[in-house]
Amino acid sequence: MAELLRTNEVGLVALVEALLNDAGIPHQVTDRNMSVLEGSILAIPMRVLVPDEQESEARQLMVDAELGEWLRP
Repeated sequence: MAELLRTNEVGLVALVEALLNDAGIPHQVTDRNMSVLEGSILAIPMRVLVPDEQESEARQLMVDAELGEWLRP
């Protein structure tokens, strides 16, 4: 699995999930519950993962949606 982004922004994760769902790209959000449980210290960000073979498609989708600044290198 390839990591697309890492953030504590719940709204951003929801937007990226909607984009990936619409494009039919499977994905997984990790650490969602831990991010909520740890509260406001922002120590454990959520991560959005996609299959390695669909990483370039998912990255292009985010760039097209003007979310490229959030992509992990």
